[in-house]
Amino acid sequence: MALGVRLLFHEPRIPQNTGTTIRLAAAAGCELHLAGPLGFELTDTKLKRAGLDYHDLACMRVHENIEDAYADLLPARVFAFTTKADVVYTEVAYEPGDVLLFGPEPTGLAESVLADPRVTAQVRIPMLPGRRSLNLANAAAIAAYEAWRQVEFA
Repeated sequence: MALGVRLLFHEPRIPQNTGTTIRLAAAAGCELHLAGPLGFELTDTKLKRAGLDYHDLACMRVHENIEDAYADLLPARVFAFTTKADVVYTEVAYEPGDVLLFGPEPTGLAESVLADPRVTAQVRIPMLPGRRSLNLANAAAIAAYEAWRQVEFA
């Protein structure tokens, strides 16, 4: 069982968001899992620049697809972040090992991913009406820090 939460990006497209989240994973002690296909190469300079010198401090795993990611991460509770959910992310009592699942920029998680029976719940981060979505790295940071806060920053 993981000590903290695990972030799972399904088919991320923007290297800067993933690089920024690598830095988040290093700072907050969470794992970052990338389920392909990725929209960039791991050698992309934008990814490296956004992650600064935190790449060696982060726990990151790359999976060929979401099935491979689930094979590595489950059993665990999976919380899928979507603007379509009724449950607010702060209403969840997070536990170590939980998986926080985020979809690709700019579309978010596909309906087939959201409907997967391995998804424990769909949750959302509140926004003002008429706003489409948050930046992927920002949403991951909001969620990861809430989960970490709930376990008193253990």
